[in-house]
Amino acid sequence: EEANQPGWWHRYDDVVTKWFETYLGLEEAANYIRTYDAQFVPGLLQTEDYARAVVSIGMGRAMDSEIEPKVRIRMERQRILERPEPPAIWAVIDEAALRRPMSGRSVMQAQIQHLLDLMKRPNITVQVVPFRQGGHAAESGAFTILRFEEEDLPDVVYLEQLVSALYLDKREQVDRYAEVMVRLAGESPTPEATVELLTKILEQT
Repeated sequence: EEANQPGWWHRYDDVVTKWFETYLGLEEAANYIRTYDAQFVPGLLQTEDYARAVVSIGMGRAMDSEIEPKVRIRMERQRILERPEPPAIWAVIDEAALRRPMSGRSVMQAQIQHLLDLMKRPNITVQVVPFRQGGHAAESGAFTILRFEEEDLPDVVYLEQLVSALYLDKREQVDRYAEVMVRLAGESPTPEATVELLTKILEQT
């Protein structure tokens, strides 16, 4: 219904690649987003300073004038969390992502506290895969599964690569990633136990 209406990201045409434009449109339309990441806190859950650190790492020696638009895009993406009916978010994060220093102690402390605050919202679930778990179901890397309110739209799995992305919507492919997500949740501490783990990490950071 909104296909002919330009998204907010069109203001950043000089920054947003075509393959990521597709993702922004899907994310905007999704009513349920499941995501796993081993290296970073997922973009929708990042603080601005943490996002800036992540973007800076990815862009190497880029100037601030190149980095800041990408940070703004990431912050604008998070506006979907402030809707009257925001999407449900289920994020599973590897403990390594929370232990890895990103632009200093204060940035990491603020990021972990932000996760704790977000977990108080009824639509946001966060679980952390602890080091003690060892190997787990998602060793192949980060992924996101997007589901839409319209029943005739298939779920989409998003796999980001260095200079492109894969979008999978075949039933057997989506089911495989959904199964991995369920296994990750079953192997990880509950959301309630994750609050305790995050609090411990925060104290140790």
